[in-house]
Amino acid sequence: MITSVLVANRGEIARRIFRTARSLGLSTVAVYSRADARMPFVDEADAAVHLPGNTPGETYLRSDLIIDAARRAGADAVHPGYGFLSENAAFAQAVIEAGLTWIGPPMDAISSMGSKIEAKKLMAAAGVPVLAELTPAEVSAAELPVLVKASAGGGGRGMRVVSRLEDLAAEIDAASAEALSAFGDGTVFCERYLATGRHIEVQVMADQHGTIWAVGERECSIQRRHQKVIEEAPSPLVERIPSMRAELFDAARKAAAAINYVGAGTVEFLADEEGAFYFLEMNTRLQVEHPVTEETTGLDLVALQFAVAAGDHLPPEPPPTVGHAIEVRLYAEDPLADWRPQTGHLHRFQVGHLSGTNVAPGGENVPESRGAGVRVDSGVEDGSEVSPYYDPMLAKVIVYGADRTAVARRLAGVLERATIHGVGTNRELLVWILRHAAFLAGDTDTAFFDKHGVGAGPDDAVVRLSALAAALADAAGRAAPVRVPSGWRNLASQPQRKGYRVGDVVHEVAYRHTRDGLIADGNISLLDSSPERVVLEVDGVRRSFAVAAYDGITCVDSSLGSVALHPVERFVDPADQVVAGSLVAPMPGTVIRVGVAVGDVVKQGQPLLWLEAMKMEHTIAAPADGVVDELKVEAGQQVEVGAVLVVVGEDA
Repeated sequence: MITSVLVANRGEIARRIFRTARSLGLSTVAVYSRADARMPFVDEADAAVHLPGNTPGETYLRSDLIIDAARRAGADAVHPGYGFLSENAAFAQAVIEAGLTWIGPPMDAISSMGSKIEAKKLMAAAGVPVLAELTPAEVSAAELPVLVKASAGGGGRGMRVVSRLEDLAAEIDAASAEALSAFGDGTVFCERYLATGRHIEVQVMADQHGTIWAVGERECSIQRRHQKVIEEAPSPLVERIPSMRAELFDAARKAAAAINYVGAGTVEFLADEEGAFYFLEMNTRLQVEHPVTEETTGLDLVALQFAVAAGDHLPPEPPPTVGHAIEVRLYAEDPLADWRPQTGHLHRFQVGHLSGTNVAPGGENVPESRGAGVRVDSGVEDGSEVSPYYDPMLAKVIVYGADRTAVARRLAGVLERATIHGVGTNRELLVWILRHAAFLAGDTDTAFFDKHGVGAGPDDAVVRLSALAAALADAAGRAAPVRVPSGWRNLASQPQRKGYRVGDVVHEVAYRHTRDGLIADGNISLLDSSPERVVLEVDGVRRSFAVAAYDGITCVDSSLGSVALHPVERFVDPADQVVAGSLVAPMPGTVIRVGVAVGDVVKQGQPLLWLEAMKMEHTIAAPADGVVDELKVEAGQQVEVGAVLVVVGEDA
């Protein structure tokens, strides 16, 4: 009998599992790194054990430390969540050998699916459609494009799309190096790449007595760097092709039966527009996107994981899918800067009805939250620190309803009204997708971003108005006790000026307070101002701007959108200046490779070194032709944001 569960994970999935464990009357144990010491999941556990260090290799990937933590805290079961050690057969075996209950599939099932190469062979033998594996020597122009793919792991690591034969060898080497770093296994293989395929997956749940459920399908086709951004249930493609669902479910059950699967798992397929589909992989764990299945079925998949681990029987058939659910992944990243991760202090986080919590309105269990319509599974709250060591996902926002279009519109509105201060996110991209005509039409293949781009940056007019509101709020906070606006003059004078940076662009605000009111560019009148709120009339339309000023950043929220402004100091500290030609770290991270040496002649766009941060690899390239004058870092070195990495001088 399970009485206490240790969750060998962090963030939102740890909170999600704790929620169900509490509803089942179980006590909970967290493990946490130094960087996570103040994160919400640690405080929510009944007990928590510190894992010394920050990187996954020092902490959440240390099975010996995690099992020791379970013993010390008195846990009698371990739930791995997803990622980290969740699909590590050796960890599952170690948990069982330690006398603990493993909340997951059998070790042999994990092992058989751990190698994508071997998994494809097993699935083909079981009658599941597969894409043929290609060795590099077999790839010819006729097979292009191909996908180079890591045999171990997931999450888009160790994957490369190759369209030219001359690039194949280099991309195989790069994918292998990334896979070795991420999973400890550099084995890669090739398969035909369907550039416009649909990523369709089937949730399975199996008990120890032979019952296997196919619990609805999900579509997860909109991806960046082979990682999912938006997931939904049911799939628009499957809804359009009546025979496809039964065929998918049959293939998924065959896949689970072939490896004697027990517990929650997901069988992933790549499909074309005609409904033909091919096995990609089986994730022997809970998926990030499991909430859309829960919302459309009323199930608590985590509770079922506990029940199956305890030996309970599943009913003969799963409940039917009702309605539609869409989940978006709110990432701390900048889509307009090649998906660059964002780190720092999250001053405020409020989405929908919630503020940094993963408990949906209406109750502790999923069936009750299903009726609430909006669900937020979050790993952060006001004051959380977003570190460079882990995945950049802050939260998952899920909306459930009867109609797909209505769900998409409501979810876009929830995101648009969210208050997120201090860390840049992909919120605007998500809103743009949810309102895009192609998305609303169900045209959501894996080439969505290639076809449609990633939207535009903030509108200049909105930025200028927001900057004016920020400047007026700042002035209101500096006003003297006598009610006279800051900068007011009884005679004509120079305007007040203040600069704000958004991205690489500096916007200068100029305004004057006169007897007749505010004078600024455009037909603008000031109706009210305080340090937290400014009301302007713009071309006869009244608009309210909420202003929150923090150290180094001012956040302005209005019905026009949310803008993060960085005040520009009038006088620059000479110590903060860098040598011309210096390339600085755009985010904290680890230098994983260096491709040049001092004295090398480089061309514009040539990769100089590679940084790894938040599970993603980023290339630092030469901004112009020149010579490497200085190299400040080496492979394996940790760097902070703004650190000088390399200096490229002019070619003499």
